[in-house]
Amino acid sequence: MDEILLVEDDENLGISLEKYLTDEGYRVKLCKTLKDAREENLKDFKIIILDWMLPDGQGLDYLKELRLGGNHLPVLMLTARTELIDKVIGLESGANDYLTKPFEPRELIARIRVQLRGNYKQELSDTIVAGDLSVNKEKREVYYLGEKLELTKLEYELLVILAETPGRPFTREELLNKIWGYDTYPSTRTVDTHILQLRQKTSDEYFETIRGIGYRFKEF
Repeated sequence: MDEILLVEDDENLGISLEKYLTDEGYRVKLCKTLKDAREENLKDFKIIILDWMLPDGQGLDYLKELRLGGNHLPVLMLTARTELIDKVIGLESGANDYLTKPFEPRELIARIRVQLRGNYKQELSDTIVAGDLSVNKEKREVYYLGEKLELTKLEYELLVILAETPGRPFTREELLNKIWGYDTYPSTRTVDTHILQLRQKTSDEYFETIRGIGYRFKEF
């Protein structure tokens, strides 16, 4: 069940939206101030619905904080501002969508669904999961059995190339060209050494040796 952070100081609107979104199958955390929103762990949420004007500041400032901090959680701005320039400012500040008050709750739900679908696709494209191994390409982080692995730059690049196309055979020469390049072009034994290091840090099962050719990543 997707969880929504709703930042809205209008008590009547906040409560009615919370009920409507809950009835639609979402979990909702309602915050009435920026202070309360800042205390939430954003990893718990899939989207933020953010009012522009709040008792302790502007939602726009909170949005800028998120983007400057590298947080790309979808943000849908709610505001009574109807001028085009306000919409432009909101979107250029990092908002994913913008809805002016008053609005139909059905339109809000439709816009939420669009953002969640887009976010899900982004997560899929940025993450490789194979058994107990996961690779977050955006953060360049690799986890095995829940523990973060310390990989060298070349180990990471070799893992990603193989894991992005499981079942596809790669020759040692092809891997050398893709990772090390023709200019340096070390011995094919370099590939074998790095595969061995990846096996030692994860498991033998991920990296299949194709005799006389090279390697492939196991299909799960």
